[in-house]
Amino acid sequence: MEKTINNSGAHNKLTNRIDWWWIDPLLVIVGGGLAFGYLTWAAFQGVHYQWGAYLSPVYSAPYVPDWWKLSPALLLLWIPAGFRVTCYYGRKTYYRAAFGAPAGCAVKQPYRKKYKGEKKFPFVLQNLHRYFLYLALVLVAIHWTEFIMGFFHEGSVYVGLGTLIILLDTLALTFYVSGCHSLRHMLGGKKRSMSCKGCPKLSYKLWSRASMFNRHHDKWFWISLFSICAADLYIRLLSMGVITSDPHLIF
Repeated sequence: MEKTINNSGAHNKLTNRIDWWWIDPLLVIVGGGLAFGYLTWAAFQGVHYQWGAYLSPVYSAPYVPDWWKLSPALLLLWIPAGFRVTCYYGRKTYYRAAFGAPAGCAVKQPYRKKYKGEKKFPFVLQNLHRYFLYLALVLVAIHWTEFIMGFFHEGSVYVGLGTLIILLDTLALTFYVSGCHSLRHMLGGKKRSMSCKGCPKLSYKLWSRASMFNRHHDKWFWISLFSICAADLYIRLLSMGVITSDPHLIF
């Protein structure tokens, strides 16, 4: 009996594939566009970023100088933006989704003849990733400091729904940065192989821990991206009075 093939998928001049190969690139463009679009909008508001002991992680600037007249978020938000844009996983994802390089396996690359790798401007700036990593580690420390400070409100220990949302965001950011390929390489002593003789045990242990987070680096990329949006939105809605109460415990 002759087997029939379902031709319901995307079939065009770029590929002979008949499955829904374009779904993943589309989700990346839509999901990433919504998240980065919201964060850009929130960063330029400059209001409704604090409620009680809660401070939006978008506005986690420990010090705002008097001469700074723009939104406080713009002092540090360029750090996670630069870290994500130059991230190895992030580059692979948006290269495929936005530039079709390639959009999927066995899918023709429309710009292949003009592709020069990361040797030309502005893509050569991707080499700054390791420096954004150092700044991202500082940002993780700031986020944890803000989270701990959020427990204390008017002389009491305050634990609310917002505390849990901020905790989720702080953990997600920590796990995402901890799985960074550059951090993994740095902790491993910048060696090409961990099986060679003379490899320090401490370097191997640190490399192994980073490798554990690196296995799910892609997942933490997206979880941390949407969790910071959720944390900012929740605090913003509380500050605006749209959400009238925050379920909480006081000790």
